[in-house]
Amino acid sequence: MTARRRSTQVTALAAAAVACVSLLSGCGALPGTAEADDDGIAVMTWAPEGTRATDVPGMPAMAQAFARWVNAEGGIHGRRLEVFTCDDHNESVGAARCAARAVEEDVVAVVGSYSQHGRSFMSPLEGAAIPYLGGYGLTEEEFTSPLSYPVNGGLPALVAGNGQQLAAGRCDRVALVRPDNVGGDQLPRLLDAGLRGGGATAAVPAADVRAPEDATSYRDAARQALEGSATGSKGGGRSCVTAMLGGRTGTFFDSFRRLVDADAPVRTASVVGGVQQSLVDRTGGSASPLEGTYATGWYPAGSDRRWDAMRKVVREHAFGDNRIDTDDPGVQTTWVAYTALRAALESLDADEAVTADTVRDALDNGGAIRTGGLTPPLRWHYEDLLAAHDFPRIVNTSVTYQRVDAGRLAAVRDGFVDVERTLEGGAADL
Repeated sequence: MTARRRSTQVTALAAAAVACVSLLSGCGALPGTAEADDDGIAVMTWAPEGTRATDVPGMPAMAQAFARWVNAEGGIHGRRLEVFTCDDHNESVGAARCAARAVEEDVVAVVGSYSQHGRSFMSPLEGAAIPYLGGYGLTEEEFTSPLSYPVNGGLPALVAGNGQQLAAGRCDRVALVRPDNVGGDQLPRLLDAGLRGGGATAAVPAADVRAPEDATSYRDAARQALEGSATGSKGGGRSCVTAMLGGRTGTFFDSFRRLVDADAPVRTASVVGGVQQSLVDRTGGSASPLEGTYATGWYPAGSDRRWDAMRKVVREHAFGDNRIDTDDPGVQTTWVAYTALRAALESLDADEAVTADTVRDALDNGGAIRTGGLTPPLRWHYEDLLAAHDFPRIVNTSVTYQRVDAGRLAAVRDGFVDVERTLEGGAADL
């Protein structure tokens, strides 16, 4: 990644825009299946499974398939990659236990994982100097801890990018539906920064519609959103509603479509995880009410050929494991994180000890890591960090614009959109 010199202090620990809010889909996990190997390289992947909150067990399953593939190719400098998995049960105690187990197993990194409880897991990892590579991007600690190495911009990048995408879609008035909690309180400012950064003709600020996180119906929120997005513009602008309720986003849109005439000029939108291919498939595919909906993502659309290598590994090494959905952003994040891990490990000398310290040094001081075009080159040097005190560890400020077209999430435009300036401007208002 092109070096970016910063004039502001980027190491202060502050409340991130995404603290304690579950807005994105994640993945679940299995009990640990690896056994310590004196000649192996031990890592861990964790995520919740079997809870009433966000569950998608594909992240640890993808980690295990990746390890089988690497080991079938001869390992890393001849050493086997051993993957431990852990289920944090969507609980702070569970997250702390997973971190404690990572320390006990002497893993060299925690990779491609999902947890909402950064305070519980990051402190034990920091105490043992274990790097956290490629978290899902949910918590403050993922973007402030010097031992965290995120591979995407997390929720802040998605929200800012969603504002820019709506601006490009000529939205004249925008309503944001978001969780009624402390983390959700940060989202309107990031969305508004994106609208401004995209040169929106839209009225800013967007209408702020607060909604419960666990509702079974969102009729009231849908009505408020419809009213908040109403526009009297005669200049060709649109009424736009974007919902960021994580796994409940589909429930919101189900309530919303019941209030809106099918021919009404209302644009719907969300971020990856709120709207993803599995939801479109469940709601009718090409006949889905989500047809035409915008979705801002971190990576290329799931149909992009840059994912071919991942799909091949899943076909050949996952043994039909139906937990892995290659269109799921959690599975994709795990693939990108393990790709980065492999590059960091292969940068070490063949006879060099592989420890948490040497892995961390490779990430801190090594060259830029390429991920096959799924992200810009990744590097976590000081000059690559973001000039935003709430999330300085973001080094990948790129997003993609997608849209549901003929029942598939497809790219709206080629390449990535950089939201670096928007993030820095939005963070200044937090």
